Amino acid sequence: MENEKITIEALEKKVASYTKKGWDLIYKAYQYAKKCHAGQTRESGEEYIIHPLTVAYILAGMHADSETLCAALLHDVIEDTDATYEDIKNEFNEEIAYLVDGVTKFSHMSFNSKDEFLAMNIRRIVVSIRDDARIVIIKLVDRLHNMRTIEYKKPEKRTEIALQTIEIYVPLAYYIGAYKIKNELENICFKYLKPETYHDLEKKLQIIQHETKSMLKKMVHETRKNLLNEGIKCNLEIRYKDIYSVYKKCLTHSEIENIHDLLSIKVVVNTIKDCYLSLMVIHRMYAPLTFKFKDYIVKPKTNMYRSIHTTVFSQGDKLVQFQIRTKEMDRIATYGLTSFWFSNRHFAKRDMQNALENDFQFFKSIKELDSSIVDNIEFVKLIKRELFSQNVYVRSAHGEIIELPIDATPIDFAYKIHTDLGNSMIAAAVNEKIVPLDYKLQNNDRVRIITDENAYIDRSVWLNMAVTTHAKKKIVEYLKNHVNEK
Repeated sequence: MENEKITIEALEKKVASYTKKGWDLIYKAYQYAKKCHAGQTRESGEEYIIHPLTVAYILAGMHADSETLCAALLHDVIEDTDATYEDIKNEFNEEIAYLVDGVTKFSHMSFNSKDEFLAMNIRRIVVSIRDDARIVIIKLVDRLHNMRTIEYKKPEKRTEIALQTIEIYVPLAYYIGAYKIKNELENICFKYLKPETYHDLEKKLQIIQHETKSMLKKMVHETRKNLLNEGIKCNLEIRYKDIYSVYKKCLTHSEIENIHDLLSIKVVVNTIKDCYLSLMVIHRMYAPLTFKFKDYIVKPKTNMYRSIHTTVFSQGDKLVQFQIRTKEMDRIATYGLTSFWFSNRHFAKRDMQNALENDFQFFKSIKELDSSIVDNIEFVKLIKRELFSQNVYVRSAHGEIIELPIDATPIDFAYKIHTDLGNSMIAAAVNEKIVPLDYKLQNNDRVRIITDENAYIDRSVWLNMAVTTHAKKKIVEYLKNHVNEK
């Protein structure tokens, strides 16, 4: 129903598909929002209530809890109507009022410039994840629906919104593992920021899909047959790399055909054991491209993504990637953090926050930047540079994947692992070779920090070598505590 007008009846049906509780409160929120937005229309000319209703519908597709759905329906009433935080709190409850307030923009009247206003609102959304991830999730879905209807904006406004979306909202969606939202946002932004390139790639991909359709169908049939013969229950799905991802790959590959994961087959099985048995069967059927093998089950990505990736040679020597995962892994790969709504909706908020605290590296970085930086414009500048731009992924001596900004050095790596490791570092080995401490780390580098707590090192020079705000802050703290060190 992506392009259809959502009705309250459609929302009710969607919610009823996964829970029988909370509908009365959700319907009350709808009636309240409809009354508050009465007479308001969107730039498309449709009634304004269609927007919050659609946001709630998308969230219901993620099995969102009733408080989140109420907040989605009410998310613009404080900002765009006479309703207040206290009104929402009294009419519903404090939790719903808190969520609504969290996605409400500050007033222009509070700031001296547009840049300040934008920066503070971006910061407000980003740091809200520390207390309740649902605020960020609602805001991402709000932005998703706004992007789906961006054609009604003026051209210059479309460009401004698309740039902000790809710089802030796309990385946020990636960091919480919401690939479905991330991919759609990227593709819409790409379509409006580079329309000619978008349509050119779109035509090329349509040709490739037409040419490979029968070959991939045959591979699916043969693979399913062989997996079932081994007693492995499975679901297989043909997948093509989305258009923006192809564009990014083409920046480093001269031809689309050189992209090893352009064509893929997703294999969903019941257990982790079946994942590895499926891998054995697939490698028995098709010769693998060994250096493109990734086991994200043993070592998950930094946003909870888990799967086995193996690229094989198909008939005609075309490269096809198999993505092998369990049903739970597949749900996480689609919905990321919001997958907790599927497994245990009543404790989802708690489980989301625990996962962020323990499993998501970017969460600690956001907390660190928020506590270190006062100026809002500087804060946004730093998250764009250190978190939301291109990253490198390196491995510790124990195999853990560590996420760092581009141009990060072993100094940044050491302090990311632990302050004591950075403070006692005397050298670093990358891929078992000693490197200068200003060496720029590359993807898949294996980093080992060499320490000596008693050695004297002039760490003041490290300030010019470190890239991350966190590392520089820890170096400054160390120097202040060792002013008399000789």
